[in-house]
Amino acid sequence: MLGSLLLAGSRSPLARRAVSGLPLTRKVVDRFVAGESTADVVAATRRLTGSGLSVTIDHLGEEVRDPGTAVAAAKAYVSLLEELRPLGLGARAEVSVKLSAVGQALDPGMALENARQICAAARESGSTVTLDMEDHTTVDATLGVLRALREDFPETGVAIQAYLFRSEADCRDLAGSRVRLVKGAYAEPASVAWQNKAEVDRAYVRCLRALMNGTGYPMVATHDDRLIAIAESLAVSAGRGPDDYEFQMLYGIRADRQAALAAAGSRVRVYVPYGDDWYGYFMRRLAERPANVAFFLRALRGK
Repeated sequence: MLGSLLLAGSRSPLARRAVSGLPLTRKVVDRFVAGESTADVVAATRRLTGSGLSVTIDHLGEEVRDPGTAVAAAKAYVSLLEELRPLGLGARAEVSVKLSAVGQALDPGMALENARQICAAARESGSTVTLDMEDHTTVDATLGVLRALREDFPETGVAIQAYLFRSEADCRDLAGSRVRLVKGAYAEPASVAWQNKAEVDRAYVRCLRALMNGTGYPMVATHDDRLIAIAESLAVSAGRGPDDYEFQMLYGIRADRQAALAAAGSRVRVYVPYGDDWYGYFMRRLAERPANVAFFLRALRGK
């Protein structure tokens, strides 16, 4: 119930004003967001990659409703990739793009063109792009843009949300490419998505098995130790070595586990968001884990 309320709040202008106005909100946001500027996220990238991790960087923003903001978001990604190029990190520092941030709700053609510019800048930096998946109403449009991008940029990845009923079939279709498998972080109706945690976990394993048995590159996005162990077992069964898939975790969550996996020889990539449009992302992180809510409440009490 709490998770559902927080997810609803992630799209509420009234809740946005209330949460953003709390004096200590910034302190908590800093746990999950690597700063507001390009310099901030480049510094975080240098720190994380220097410790043996990889990153995927998200310039925060979504559901853009005017062309100028969509163009600005694309330019922000291009500028970021230009800043990363001299570091020579290649695919160890990729970017994640929400199509709604670059114009999907305005014009699918605009979103595709903006995404093409980002993909071109990523290739020049030796990097890659992964398309984030948003709510279920955008899946077909996002996969359509993915197919178009892959005509010129076959390395482009995409996120698939395991809790959607359709996702197992999508994973089978995409099993020859780069796919980030997530559980899902939007409030979806029971008509299209599993609602129970155990059902979502089982769906995640079915999707993961399809990806591991394919010829692509699975990106296992989870903080769940049980699912991590299952992923490792499925990889062995599929004949995959540690370089044939990777784990992904969120910035600010289970940093000790990230380090331990990397030290044990696994590829680990941290999802690093930055920018000033942090509210929707922040609320979804609170909704995902009760521990995140407890952290927020402790900060508000000054502890």
